[in-house]
Amino acid sequence: MMNRFYWYAVILLLMPLSAFVGNSDLYNVRLTTSNVNPDKIFLLIDKSDYRMYLYEDVTLRKIYKVVFGNKDQGDKEVEGDRKTPEGTFHILSKRLDNRWSRFMLLDYPNEDSKRKFQQLQSDGSLSQSATIGGGIGIHGVEYGAGIRDNYVDSRENWTMGCVSMKNADVNELYEIIKVGTPVVIRR
Repeated sequence: MMNRFYWYAVILLLMPLSAFVGNSDLYNVRLTTSNVNPDKIFLLIDKSDYRMYLYEDVTLRKIYKVVFGNKDQGDKEVEGDRKTPEGTFHILSKRLDNRWSRFMLLDYPNEDSKRKFQQLQSDGSLSQSATIGGGIGIHGVEYGAGIRDNYVDSRENWTMGCVSMKNADVNELYEIIKVGTPVVIRR
């Protein structure tokens, strides 16, 4: 079953998404476990257009606005660079969170992330003492620090490399996402 999601992800990486961005209905539809099958969901996060696309099987079901860490949309290289990693990940765990409403941890660093990091070290782009980091996930905004939903609307990147959504959106996503859900992050 997971193999199927990888093929969907490959197909999506080749598909242009510009035709979907103007469809306002896909921003406003309400998803619940009664109208979407959590076993068939995967997420495509496109850093260049600040969007998360939720697919059920091969059908685009919802578009969410998101923001990231650094304004530099490059791939994460090292702990502390505030860049959001690129690649195929999975939801590793989910939890309620006092700071960000909900938190869905990604399996970063995975084997591909480690391979890219080690390559940067071996070619001298990173020092041998550099660390890869971790704790990357999808979460809401941080009301306690004065960060509100308008940060997402205005594409103001503020995280340490995570993907941030409006709190109502992350609460909805949390209810329908399962541990193990594939997440593709690209630029």
